[in-house]
Amino acid sequence: QIQVAESGGGSVQAGESLRLSCTTSGLTFDDYTMAWFRQGPGNKREGVSWIHKGGDTTYYADSVQGRFTISRDHAKNTLHLEMNSLKPEGTSMYYCALKGGGCDSLDTKRFPNWGQGTQVTVSS
Repeated sequence: QIQVAESGGGSVQAGESLRLSCTTSGLTFDDYTMAWFRQGPGNKREGVSWIHKGGDTTYYADSVQGRFTISRDHAKNTLHLEMNSLKPEGTSMYYCALKGGGCDSLDTKRFPNWGQGTQVTVSS
């Protein structure tokens, strides 16, 4: 059974940084494309970034391009999201998601495996 668990959320001031982590088990990590999504109060869940199963290709939403960095540690079966210059509009629950094979879009319906989320709150 695949298990996914996020950590690293917290409350910060605008302009500060956070590093999210997503640990996984019950899968062959190298076979899965992994992604971060977020959902703010009253909003739909939106894609933030994904990284190909091989780690050689990444994608970022325009809203985080240049500030966020996604990475994966194949030795530890862990996904990370380094978030710099955080903005108040980034206040959301952040979710880790994974799917077998490749990825061509951050469509929530394409990702069958999800964690419970970690809360990020950014104050102005």
